[in-house]
Amino acid sequence: MKKNIIIILALIIGAILFRYGITIFNNIKSGKAMRSKPAPQVVVDTVQEKSIIRTYEAPARVVAKYRVDVLARISGYLTKSYFKEGDYVRKGQTLFQIEPTEFSNASKMAKANVANLKAQLAYAEKQLARAEELVKKDYIARSQYDQMLSQRDSLKAQVASAEANYNDSERIMGYTMVKSPVDGKVGIINVTVGNYVTPSSGALTTINSTNPIYVTFPLDSNDYAILANSDGEANTNRKVELYLSNGEKYKLDGVQDFQDNKVDQSTGTITMRATFQNPNNALIQGEFLTAKLYANKPSNVPVVPVTAVQENQAGKYVYKLDEKDLPQLVYIKTKGQSGDSWIVEEGVKKGDRIVTDGIQKLTPGRPVTIVSQEEMKKIEAEEKQTETSTEKNSKK
Repeated sequence: MKKNIIIILALIIGAILFRYGITIFNNIKSGKAMRSKPAPQVVVDTVQEKSIIRTYEAPARVVAKYRVDVLARISGYLTKSYFKEGDYVRKGQTLFQIEPTEFSNASKMAKANVANLKAQLAYAEKQLARAEELVKKDYIARSQYDQMLSQRDSLKAQVASAEANYNDSERIMGYTMVKSPVDGKVGIINVTVGNYVTPSSGALTTINSTNPIYVTFPLDSNDYAILANSDGEANTNRKVELYLSNGEKYKLDGVQDFQDNKVDQSTGTITMRATFQNPNNALIQGEFLTAKLYANKPSNVPVVPVTAVQENQAGKYVYKLDEKDLPQLVYIKTKGQSGDSWIVEEGVKKGDRIVTDGIQKLTPGRPVTIVSQEEMKKIEAEEKQTETSTEKNSKK
């Protein structure tokens, strides 16, 4: 029994060693084949810099410059509404009426009181003028004159108070006509005609201003630093383009004229704001769009040909030659295109050598043969001719 177990183990070990030997042999054979295979021909170019105006795209949101809640400033029943929900209204336009009778009566009473006191004052003025002549001739006592003077001054004060009260009643009377404080678009009516309202009832409706209008968007703090360095200053106005949800460009350009004074710690971005003219009310409060921000001054950035860039799940990459002329896979971070080149933010720099043609044939770390673009075209033409001949022979 023990002898059988030893034999079985020996066979298993022998099979493993045999399999291992075959694998090593195949690897050696493959390695020799690889070494004997001619190095693939590739075209190599040097990374150049290009002077461009940097641009940054970001999701944007339309925000009204003014958002005003329309409130009742007095208490009373709503008797009329002068607009429809969604209407565009002008500053000073009447929106609601609050029952005016009570306030109209109060105003009339205040006005009548002013008239009454003014009549008394006019009589007192005449009496005082007569008394002034009489006191000079000692026909009346000085104390009597002083009393009439005091009465006249008292009536003057009463008239002033009554006029102020009348003006206040007129002011309150004006509040019976609830007017729009700004130009803009009216929202939903929250309190309908027939309801009793007070200053604490809340907004009767809300108005969003429409022209001009704001657009806010986030900018990565690193991009903000690059932008500020490119322009030479952070606080400056910049051109902004706006693209609608259907991809069309908004016909008017805006101006980025404000940025927040802090970085959002949760997103690492700074909120930027642009102002747009909106004469036809095409931009609507709360709408989501795409903003494109332009730097003011050009800056030199590395660019690589589009044909040199490959992409996989990890991102975009190029093959850069090391000091031994061996291609190495290097991932790059791009920031849009300029013509037929990618603008590179990270990964390669000016002077680096990258493979621009023949990429499909190379293997990272394996030697390559560097040829010119003209030589590569000849090689490709010969290969194509060979393939065509092979196809014709196979058909025969």
